[in-house]
Order: sequence, then C-alpha cells, then structure tokens
Amino acid sequence: MIKVGVIRGGPSAEYDISLATGERILSVLRAEPLYNIYETIDILISKDGLWHSKGFEVEPERIARNVDVVINAMHGAYGEDGKVQQLLDNLHIPYTGSGAFASALGMNKGLSKDEFHRMGIRTPRHILFHSYDVNLDGNITEYSHRKAREAWEFLPPPWIVKPVFGGSSLGIYVCKKFEDLENAFLLGANTHTAVLVEEMIEGKEASVSVIENFRGKELYTPPPIEIRLEDGKKCFDYESKYDGSMHLICPGKFARDDIMELERMAKLIHKEMNLRHYSQSDFIVSPKKGIYALEVNTLPGLTLHSLFPRSIEDVGSSMSEFVDHIINLALHK
Repeated sequence: MIKVGVIRGGPSAEYDISLATGERILSVLRAEPLYNIYETIDILISKDGLWHSKGFEVEPERIARNVDVVINAMHGAYGEDGKVQQLLDNLHIPYTGSGAFASALGMNKGLSKDEFHRMGIRTPRHILFHSYDVNLDGNITEYSHRKAREAWEFLPPPWIVKPVFGGSSLGIYVCKKFEDLENAFLLGANTHTAVLVEEMIEGKEASVSVIENFRGKELYTPPPIEIRLEDGKKCFDYESKYDGSMHLICPGKFARDDIMELERMAKLIHKEMNLRHYSQSDFIVSPKKGIYALEVNTLPGLTLHSLFPRSIEDVGSSMSEFVDHIINLALHK
C-alpha cells in the first residue's frame, strides 16, 4: 500500500480550517474506494510548530522515512507560504500543491497583484503598508491615523483593507469613511500584519478552480462559482465562508463571454505563476468595469463548506477522485 502522510494544523490563524481540511482528506482516504490503496498517516503540526504523529512528537526527518507522499492540508503561514514546501523538498518527500517559490508568491497579495499586472489582468488599485513596528512607527494611534490618511489621499472610498499574507478571508474590513480606515489600521497594527488597502469594486464575486491533467485537459476548470452574500454583508469574509451565510451558485450566473474570460484568466494565473496540481483564483465581475482578479489560493480549503469541493462535485467528480488524482500527480511529477 502507498503510505500517505496528511499534514494539517500549523502555527497560523487558519489552524482550525487546516484541521478541518485535513480531517476531510483523511476520511476520504479511509473510505471506499481508496481505503485499500492508501495507508494514512495523520501528521499534526501544533500551533507552536512541533510535528506529531500517533500522539507523539516526532522530527520531520523521521516522517520522511515512513511516508511515500504527503498531502499538504495546511493553510496560512508555514504551510502555504513556501516554508513547509522547502522542508519537504530538502527531505525529498513528494507532496501535493505548489512548490516553495510559487507558494510564497501566491501567499503575498501584493506580489500576486504584480503578477496579475504582468499578465495583463486587471486587479483593483491598491497601496501597501509594512507591518507596524513600535520602534519605527511610534505611537500606535498616531500611526493608524497617519497611514489611514495616506490611503485616503491615494484612493477614494470605499476601501477593502486586508492583510498582505494569509487566507480564509481573515482580517478583512470594508471601510466607507475615514474613521473606519483608521480602525482597520489599528486592528491590523495590533496583529503586526502588513496591510493592503484596495479600491472596492462593486460586482459579482467569482471563484474559479483549476486542476492539472484532469479529464483529458492539461488545465481543467469547472464552471465558475458565483458567491452571493446575505443582505448587509459587503464582502466574502471569514464568517461568510464558514457560518453558512453565503449562497453559492454553481455554475454561476455569468454571461457566456465572462465565463470564458474567467476560465482563461484562472488558467493563465495558474500557468504563469508556476502553480502546481490545483489552485483557485478569485475575481470580481463588474457590470461596468469588467473582470478584476483579487487573489489566488495555492492550497484551497477542502472542508465541507469550502468552494473547491463544491466546484468539482458539481461537474460529477468527487473528493475521492480528486484526492486520488493529486496523489498521483505528486508521485509522478
């Protein structure tokens, strides 16, 4: 049997989501039709970065001697920013998902936007701010006021404020007035997070999945998912993702030309950023301004509430087919 290590957890704010993604992957591997093909090894990385297997703390080098391939079910810092990928590369362990450099690039929203520009894909105008440092920036309240004014002078309201690094829509704020912007900077400064402020584009939000070498295509894209929020919600935030307040329409109700363009852009992002195995790109489709790329996810969530599983299940595939597929991609790279 092929020994599959499933790495989950990790020292990021997305620890719980990573646990849920990992748990679903483990349950798929331990059920029909995969349970007699793969032997699973649950690898938990604690919030302080320690590796555990079967309830015991272990060194990564020991894991390397006991697995044939690793499924990376982590999200956020360490698991999605290239660090664990570099470690697995050094240990010569095949793993699912993008490599170290591509992961680091995709995790950084500022650098991702630079890549979108290079590809000729529009993305909302934005301004970047380094993480708060008391020794450089002084009083935190004065810092927040000063940076909010810089953003206000650069972009007209409303604004979307988000951390430069991280996923699961954590730490996102919709700001309509200057005081909102100040408060967003204050909250971001308290977490010592680099901040990106971008113009808010009104329109339909779309998510497009990409899978390599699937269904006879080099890059396969299920139909784009349209994300609709409950009344009063202005953005697709963490709560919307996991509290059931979002409404997913798959396939999304987009014009045919928009669907073709969304799929083209998602494939282009995957290819040009040298992503691997699978990815998910998020867009805004504005009725007046066209399509804008927001960000790319190199390790999309695979929980019961995640978009990626929904996209493949709605085209007649399944999590078992997908998990089996990415394992084989990793083993035969």
